[in-house]
Amino acid sequence: MRMFKSQICLLTLAAAGALAQAQTDLVDFGMMTWPEVKAALAAGKTTALVYNGGTEQRGPQCVNGGHTLMAQATVLEIARKLGNAIAAPVLPFSPNNASPNLPGTIGLTPELFAAINERVAEQLIITGFKNVVLMGDHGGGQQQLGEVAKKLSEKYADKGIKVVWADEVYAKANEDFDKWLEANGYPYSTHAGIPDTSEMLYLGGDKGWVRKDLIPTAVGDPARRGTGDGGGRGRGGRGRGPADPNAPPRVNNGIQGDARRSTAELGRKLFDMKVDYAVRQIHQLLGNAN
Repeated sequence: MRMFKSQICLLTLAAAGALAQAQTDLVDFGMMTWPEVKAALAAGKTTALVYNGGTEQRGPQCVNGGHTLMAQATVLEIARKLGNAIAAPVLPFSPNNASPNLPGTIGLTPELFAAINERVAEQLIITGFKNVVLMGDHGGGQQQLGEVAKKLSEKYADKGIKVVWADEVYAKANEDFDKWLEANGYPYSTHAGIPDTSEMLYLGGDKGWVRKDLIPTAVGDPARRGTGDGGGRGRGGRGRGPADPNAPPRVNNGIQGDARRSTAELGRKLFDMKVDYAVRQIHQLLGNAN
């Protein structure tokens, strides 16, 4: 009987430890209860991460929700690595415009996008967060995130609250990954190209995020510097640049470049870069407040 009681005590302690560990690992605001949020704030998780996704056509091979799906996985991993952060729900819309020719995009105006992020950040401040980090998975909207961060930082500076824009998770990570691809003999691509398709293969290749049977034919219009998705993935402005009268007819399937050599291994490399760049920059931006 004594041994049986000892076993019960050990099981009880193990269960309590597992519960405490599970509560410690909670970083998804949308999957937490209000008492869990309150307890996390009291325990020092006072940094809120606001990561913006988007709903946008991503070639024939990738689902339209790619920005949001990648953003969700990215922000949760950033929160885990920071240790003192909680990820707010990902906004599934970004500055963009719908198209009847490639019907996969639902966009916001830049003004509305900025207003939503400002409202969300202030709601999180009211909730009790001392730091708010704005980030985005889409080129369009990066400028607005910077402007909102500056505006709110000035507004709440006297209360010791920081609102910052972490841009390196998008621009620098993508640019450095592009350089690595080119240095290793991969073709240059932007929207729905190797980076996008590979990351979606890594994060959701077994979840239906990518139509794998279409990857062997995933070739679109030639990708040129200064083009990309809604702001050029940090490379420049919108569009395809000046029209070339001698250029072949457009494929116009949503792909800019050649995505045929996309792999989950490449996607993991890009994902890890984005997370590492974000964690490092957030530490720099928040300093002692982090």
